[in-house]
Order: sequence, then structure tokens, then C-alpha cells
Amino acid sequence: MRLHWRELGSPRADRADGKTVELTGFPLTAMSMPTADHFLLMAEPGCCAGCVPANRLAVIEVFADQPLKLGTGQLHLFGTWRVSSDRDGWRYQLQAAEVVQRGVTRRALIAASPLFCLPVPAVAQAADGMAVDIHSHAGNLIPMSFGRGSTAPVADPMRQGGISTICLAVVADSPVISANSGRLRPSRDPRPGELYAFSQRSFGALHALAQEQGLSIIRTAAELRGARASRPSIIVSSEGADFLEGRIERLDEAYQRWALRHLQLTHYRPNELGDIQTEPSVHDGLTAFGAEVIRRCNQMGVVVDIAHGTYELVRKAAAVTTKPLVLSHTSLSNRPSPWTRQITSDHARAVASTGGVIGIWPVAAYFPNMVSYAEGFARMAEVAGVDHVGLGTDLLGLGGSSTLPGYADLPQLAAALRTKFNADETAKLLGGNYRRVFQASLGG
Repeated sequence: MRLHWRELGSPRADRADGKTVELTGFPLTAMSMPTADHFLLMAEPGCCAGCVPANRLAVIEVFADQPLKLGTGQLHLFGTWRVSSDRDGWRYQLQAAEVVQRGVTRRALIAASPLFCLPVPAVAQAADGMAVDIHSHAGNLIPMSFGRGSTAPVADPMRQGGISTICLAVVADSPVISANSGRLRPSRDPRPGELYAFSQRSFGALHALAQEQGLSIIRTAAELRGARASRPSIIVSSEGADFLEGRIERLDEAYQRWALRHLQLTHYRPNELGDIQTEPSVHDGLTAFGAEVIRRCNQMGVVVDIAHGTYELVRKAAAVTTKPLVLSHTSLSNRPSPWTRQITSDHARAVASTGGVIGIWPVAAYFPNMVSYAEGFARMAEVAGVDHVGLGTDLLGLGGSSTLPGYADLPQLAAALRTKFNADETAKLLGGNYRRVFQASLGG
């Protein structure tokens, strides 16, 4: 069974005592060590023992029969779950822990055995070194924006998986967002200038990460056309336009100073641009300023991303834009639950009507293995068309486990997609569709 961090302290986590479970987290040892058979696992990356939460329900103590390679990113583990009665220790332990190989457990490997009958050349051809992730927080960019932790490998996993380009996103409303009642919500109103100042630091951290790891920054459609996994690159993106704080000239500044080429209008805060899926509507969708931002992005050459926006926002954005829209990370549900980030068929068709692309995210709660994740692509393609679906991993940004925890796992997804799509269609889903939208948005 899979466990999510938000379930720690719940009856479900306690009832799992003695069962084999899977979960994803960030390892931490007392000293920096490449391997260990005993370490702590946390929901977010930490830089030192001082980063460990005091809450005994927020940390998992991991024991392995042999040293595991830790690295600097997320670990996807499975093992025997134990609930401890020691009041002075951690509540939960993972014993006989093993690393899930390439994102698949032994049980999932058996369940998905037809997938691995595909010839390796077909998988390699599908990825072709040109895949594009249209929404990512790779490299530990979120904590780094707060001055915490250090970068995780980005370029090497991209090369291994055949990812040429990722839309790497700063999170503009981060200072005022916190977990509340099991979901992310605004905790307070931002101070004047606070989100602008934070985003400047975040953009700076993004550029520093790119320089450190030799990642090229894409500024033109021609550069994206030439991008390959052998020389990985990034598209500077912002999740939320909150840093504008109602000032359109800051969009021009971000375009010139930080090479911003992909802008998501909203995130977890109903902002000056419009309403979001996870909060009550206050703007009836898109605001007049939101429409102004879309028009300016169309003029300048910035991809407009309407992820997190309500259906009414998307419907109005589709009426305003002259360029294709992107909804970078979601999945299809025709019976969505309250405050869901999933979308309905009508929502999807509104994006497709602009010529846009909808990124499918690998939320393990929706797609527990690569076969079901590929099915998520297929369901969206049935509704919106195969030309309007793409890959949006939300890497290191998901609140729970990911079916695609790292870029080196992309060939598995390519193989799973090839059981449902031909080679040309698979290439579209893994990057071709976004490249078309980027070309249409930037020209040249």
C-alpha cells in the first residue's frame, strides 16, 4: 500500500503496522553520507540535523538490511511499516527498507509485466531526447528560494531519462501559503512588496541553479527547437503571477531580467488576476488585470498557463487570448471532489479550443503505477485530443507520492504510452505538443 505524508498520525497510518508500504521522501543523516542503512526520512529536503521537525509524527526512521544509496533528492522506498510505542522516539519506522527500482515495486512490476515486454529500442525512440516537462520544481528550488538546503541533481537525471527541457517554476505566493485542514491555503494577506521581493530571490536562485548545473536557459522558440537531452535546458517559469502585485510593468521586467517565458496566472491564493479551484470564487473568474496580463504575454512572447484557475477563469481566458493556453499539471475527473485540482471534460475542452496543452501529473493517489499513469494520458486524449496533452510532473512540488519520482524514470512512461499510442503520438505527448505551443506563443 502507498502512504502519504499527510496521513501520518491518522488511523490509516496506524493500521498499516506490519504491512508492506511505499512512500517517497527526503533522507537525512547525522553527517553527509552517500550511503546509509539507518537514516531519517522527511517530507521536505533538509540541510542538517537542525532541519528535523520536532514533531515525532512528521519524521520516519528508516532501517535497511544493507546500505542504500541516498543521493541528494527524493527516495522512493518500500519496506515493512512499524508503529512505535516509544514516547521518546519517532512514531513511525520503515524496516527492511529498499529503494523502489526506477519507480516500480516488485508487486507493481508483476502487475505491469506486459509493459516490460516492449523492446528497448522502441522506448528509446519514443523519448528521443526531446521530452519536455511543462511544470517542475526540480533541484530543490522551493526550499532554496527560502535560503534553505542545497541543489539536487537536475541535469544528469534529465540526460538519463531523455528530457531535453523543463519549465522550472518559482512559486510566487510561497510566503503566505501553508497547510490548513489537509490542503494548501493562504494563511494571511501579503505585505506590500513582499511577494515581489520573494520572487526576485526565487528567480535568482533559479538562475544560480542553472549556472551551477550547466543548464541552458531557453529564451526563443528556435532554442527550444534545438534543445536535446544531451544538453539539458530550462524554461524560466513562475507558478502564480502574484509577484506582479497588480503592476503590469513587472511582467516586462521579469521577461528582460529573468528570461521569464512561462507564466501561470494563479496558484493557491486568489490574487489580482483571478479565482482558483481550491478557494471560493471572489472575482467571477478572470479579472480585468488578469485579461491585461494575458494580452501582454501574447504580445511579448510568454506562454500563458491557467493551472489552478477555475473553469470560469479558463473560459474567460480562452476568450481573451490570441495564443494557445497551457494547463500545466492536472488530470481528468468527471466527478471532481470539492476543492479539487482535477478538471472536467468541459474544462479540458476549453483549453484545447485555444490550441493549447494540458499536462498530466503523476499523482500516485490517482495513478499508482506507470500503466495507470499512461491511462491518464489516454483518458485526457479521448476528451481533448492527442494534440492537446502533455507531461506535467510537478516534480518536488507534489504534496504526496509521485508515480514518476525522477526524470531517469521517463523511459518507463514512454514504454507505457507506447501500449496506447503510436510513436508519433507518444512524441507529441512527451514534448511535441508543448513545443508547438511555445512556438505559437513566442514566434520565430
